Amino acid sequence: MSSLSARDSVIDSVDEKKVITNVEEKQLSNYSSSDSDSDSFRGAISAELHIPADWPPLATQNMPKFYFWNQWNLKNTIDLEAIATQPSVFDDPDKAPFYQPTPKYESLARVDHRARWTWREEIAIVRKIDLRIMLWCTIMFMALQLDRGNLSQALADNFLKDLGFSTNVYNNGNMIFKLFFLVCEVPSQLVSKKLGPDRWIPIQMISWSVIAISQFWIQNTAGFYLTRALLGAWEGGFIADICLYLSYFYKSAELPVRLAYFWSAMIVAEIIAAFMGYGILHMRGVLGYEGWRWLFLIEGCITAVIGLLACLLMPPSPTKTASWFRGRNGWFSEREQIIIVNRVLRDDPSKGDMHNRQALTWKMIWRSLSDVDLWPIYIIGLVFGISSAPVSTYLTLTLRSIGFSTFQVTLMNIPELVLSLVALLAVTYLSQHFNERSLFGAFSQLWVLAFLIPLRIFNSESNRWAKYAVTMLLLSYPSTHAIQVGWTSRNSNSVRTRTLSSALYNMFCQLSGIISTYIYRADDAPLYKRGNSVLIGIACMNIAVYFGVKAYYIWRNNQRDKKWSILTEAQRDSYIRTTTDEGSRRLDFRFAH
Repeated sequence: MSSLSARDSVIDSVDEKKVITNVEEKQLSNYSSSDSDSDSFRGAISAELHIPADWPPLATQNMPKFYFWNQWNLKNTIDLEAIATQPSVFDDPDKAPFYQPTPKYESLARVDHRARWTWREEIAIVRKIDLRIMLWCTIMFMALQLDRGNLSQALADNFLKDLGFSTNVYNNGNMIFKLFFLVCEVPSQLVSKKLGPDRWIPIQMISWSVIAISQFWIQNTAGFYLTRALLGAWEGGFIADICLYLSYFYKSAELPVRLAYFWSAMIVAEIIAAFMGYGILHMRGVLGYEGWRWLFLIEGCITAVIGLLACLLMPPSPTKTASWFRGRNGWFSEREQIIIVNRVLRDDPSKGDMHNRQALTWKMIWRSLSDVDLWPIYIIGLVFGISSAPVSTYLTLTLRSIGFSTFQVTLMNIPELVLSLVALLAVTYLSQHFNERSLFGAFSQLWVLAFLIPLRIFNSESNRWAKYAVTMLLLSYPSTHAIQVGWTSRNSNSVRTRTLSSALYNMFCQLSGIISTYIYRADDAPLYKRGNSVLIGIACMNIAVYFGVKAYYIWRNNQRDKKWSILTEAQRDSYIRTTTDEGSRRLDFRFAH
């Protein structure tokens, strides 16, 4: 049997037709420490690279993990003057042509496969990206949280009583917000991919800030529902848009911890908002208006200012940072641009498959939706947040119902926010350090379950401070949301799939929010014993879901290991040259779990 026919027989037995792109699996080297669970697989195929003897040398030591707190101390573990450039398919002249960026790739002028750089240069450029790109993205996310989270503070200022609303109207408003947020996720991603995140994100921010400000004039149920719908529509897709934007600057292994910083910013925003709310809600009576109206107005204006600055502070790509506002020479020198572009492409050649203002076709969308191997993560997105979301949504009302005042309640969630911040960073760090995702997700649900049980046992005679302490500890659970966003991107393995998968994951998260909205009902108040019983059952189910997803990806990887192992080196080389498989459906791609 010829190599090609052998290869065809193998592919025919594999019902998958898609391209390898993410170099965590496609880097084809045993130098990367980003995915230790696949080291043996990558090590086996690294020998297939045929690097010319006269090419510049590559890194001879493992890639360190770049965390914000250790970038300045890496000199103690590596030789800063040593070559940092990791091996990739671009070092093999026979394989490189099959992974070249599209001719319209926005940074094509800086692509140089022979480029080499030192660890000192790489560490410096990662630090610079953190300060120039990541920091501003976190500020924009804080603005998002101000406008979508201030309704909870408004509740502390008798928002429902002032407008004559029941808690069921509040539930409906939350459902409408999440429904429109969900529905607009994919359309927003499509627009973002066509216009570019650097253009679309500022448009989103300015638009929703206008809606946020308009809440000052809410008078009835219709006005409440309308503003909730418009806020959800304009904010939908923002998080996925930001994740897509960050992927232009960071390698795959660096993204999860950056996303942890991203969600940490949300928690910091809530802490800042608590102090702001404490002061703004004291404005009740100014010009005859309630404090919650001033809250919507002032925080909406803050978001509008940040949105206007985003027009100036978001460069479209690493090679296009020059402008009248960012400076004639831009933020990165030519040398720095070469390092950014090539380190990202060497890590993940899929990022050269499409340029940053290329629209997705319906065929691309369908192929992304039909990628069944990503649906286990979508299922996690659907269920993981339900076990704690009702407790969080009703926190303000619960604290008011057990005797705490408006201004006490405004500040009483700060301890939980601080604990959540620490837990989020810790679980994300440990997840990356141990290259483990599913088990940390199961641990997070076990944490929630441990505090849901006493919350269910409490009765009307229970000490209110004990209720408060248990609720705070429950809500300070180590959230794995940032891990799961990075996990989705990691297992997508192409720009086209990644663009849609981030949106779909967030859609399932919003659908989760809609489901959780109706677990606590007015006829179950104020202890919500029936609702807490439901949450206990969901937390137990979620633990099983995480173990099930891990088992699924292990099974899928084992399937591919068997099929890959029967191919000779010549057959594998023929597969790489001739396959029409794309993304995560490639036979030589392995799923993270």
